[in-house]
Amino acid sequence: MLYELARSPNIWERRTAIVSTGYFIRQGDVDDSYRIAVLLLPDDQDLIHKATGWMLREAGRKDRPQLLAFLDAHAATMPRITLRYAVEHLDPEQRAWYMRRKPTAPRARPTR
Repeated sequence: MLYELARSPNIWERRTAIVSTGYFIRQGDVDDSYRIAVLLLPDDQDLIHKATGWMLREAGRKDRPQLLAFLDAHAATMPRITLRYAVEHLDPEQRAWYMRRKPTAPRARPTR
């Protein structure tokens, strides 16, 4: 059912899909969190980016190696806010390393 919600056109259903994985994370099962996160990485909604990063961070607290593997695979292409939330609890060197993998958006030139 969570995968169905993750594919929904409704933002609140998509958010429910990723946030609901918090129950499984607390039980020590993080696999669905990562699978649903992959589905939601291309989402265009900031609320989804934040919720996904939050659940990735929580999953990483249960299984750090799995979070690092996920970040190795996706850090360069995931939304910046998702990445920022996901790496919050990493040590400063790791956090900086992953944040450097994410290219920054070019700055707009001032118009006159």
